[in-house]
Amino acid sequence: MAKIVKRTGKVIGAAPGTLVHVGEKLNENVQITMFEYNEENFTEKKIWEIEECFASKDNNTIKWVNIDAIDKVEIIEKIGKVFNFHPLMLEDILNTAQRPKIDDYDDYVYIVLKMLYYNEEKQEITSEQISFVLVSNYVFSFQEFEGDVFDNLRERLRSGKRNIRRTGPDYLIYTLIDAIVDSYFGIIEKIADKADKLEAELMEMPDKDVLKEIHSLKREMIFLRNSIWPLREVVNSLARCDTPLFKESTVIYLRDVYDHIIQIIDTIEIYREVLSGMQETYLSSVSNRTNEVMKILTIFSTIFIPLTFLAGVYGMNFKYLPELQWHFSYGVFWIVSIVVTIFMLKYFRNKKWL
Repeated sequence: MAKIVKRTGKVIGAAPGTLVHVGEKLNENVQITMFEYNEENFTEKKIWEIEECFASKDNNTIKWVNIDAIDKVEIIEKIGKVFNFHPLMLEDILNTAQRPKIDDYDDYVYIVLKMLYYNEEKQEITSEQISFVLVSNYVFSFQEFEGDVFDNLRERLRSGKRNIRRTGPDYLIYTLIDAIVDSYFGIIEKIADKADKLEAELMEMPDKDVLKEIHSLKREMIFLRNSIWPLREVVNSLARCDTPLFKESTVIYLRDVYDHIIQIIDTIEIYREVLSGMQETYLSSVSNRTNEVMKILTIFSTIFIPLTFLAGVYGMNFKYLPELQWHFSYGVFWIVSIVVTIFMLKYFRNKKWL
């Protein structure tokens, strides 16, 4: 349950807006990069002090500031003071147990998403919270640790392909969200391959290890659903153009992202049903195997009932049993026992119990 319900360790009773990092501290040093661009110019640089990204605040260029290691509270606090961000929003940035959501503060928009990865070594999904803030000509992205799914976007910015540098910061937010949603498809493909493999194993030789894998995969699907399902509301709110910070031209692209999210959710629901069916199939196969064993044991018990009866009758210690004095009684007993056994076996076969 620790993965599905994240244990935050948040301080109980703290005042609203208290800036305390909640989550794992995965980085020693903060990594800050800034992309500054317009249609003609482009610069990319690493920033050692957050104040460096404020120098071009009044320029008309678009700035994308990406911050890794959000456990450095002082950096979040400095950004909040410069742009007059609400303390509750800053608190949410530092709290890595947030549900995907969108908060519209009129002058700026705050978006929380889950960036997911598939760990090939551990064969499981890992999650990272990422927060976006769109304000004026700035886009801030706050990540828990270094590494993301935005490499293709960075290459597009560097090369200026597909007119990405001609658009505004709202389009940049769209491309960031779109990259995260596209990464979900790759994770679902991994889950689908794993489910198909388990289904084949289930048909061939169901055992406890297969049941354990099915249960683990169901937990992964629940975790995936909890991470993606709220994103539908986030993108739907942006697509309805509830905030003036998003242009109508960008809203069209957001509707396409919304369609992708619906497709992902539908796929997740399908595989949840498939896994539930696989679990029921496993339980049914185990029950059927138990029934088969019980049927065989019952048949053998039934065969030995008349034999036990005969042995019991002639095993009695009465003095006058006529057959006991007969010279061929032992052979006749075995002939009768064999005939009874053959008759019962044929009867069971005719009834298709064997």
